[in-house]
Amino acid sequence: MSSTAKILYTGKTHTTGGRDGASRSDDGRLDIQLSPPGTSGTGTNPEQLFAAGWSACFIGAMGLAAGKLKIKLPADLAVDAEVDLANTDGSYFLQARLRVSLPGIERDTARAIIDTAHQTCPYSKLTRGNIEVDLQLA
Repeated sequence: MSSTAKILYTGKTHTTGGRDGASRSDDGRLDIQLSPPGTSGTGTNPEQLFAAGWSACFIGAMGLAAGKLKIKLPADLAVDAEVDLANTDGSYFLQARLRVSLPGIERDTARAIIDTAHQTCPYSKLTRGNIEVDLQLA
């Protein structure tokens, strides 16, 4: 870790039981049950949590990109994120799709916002070169 980085926030959780357990943040604002994907359990799973976090962060990065272009983002913008847990020959991996909707913004401008956001979003940086990502404009 970089000793010169200014830490803006640290998310802290305590998780027990893995995919069939529970996770709680140190401030109590997150308190969830976990269930393996595809089971009848009532909890969420790491793939859903990753998709929610990435799409929320991506919207923030689009806001910064649009601000630099002096463009107001539409109130009804949305990011639909899909994170797949996949397996090939016994090796597990993730792959993802982000489908971005920017209604009312010209297609080339929307694409520029999305591409810039993908370069600056911390989740996008985390996944770059590590998992396959399909980034689409709705």
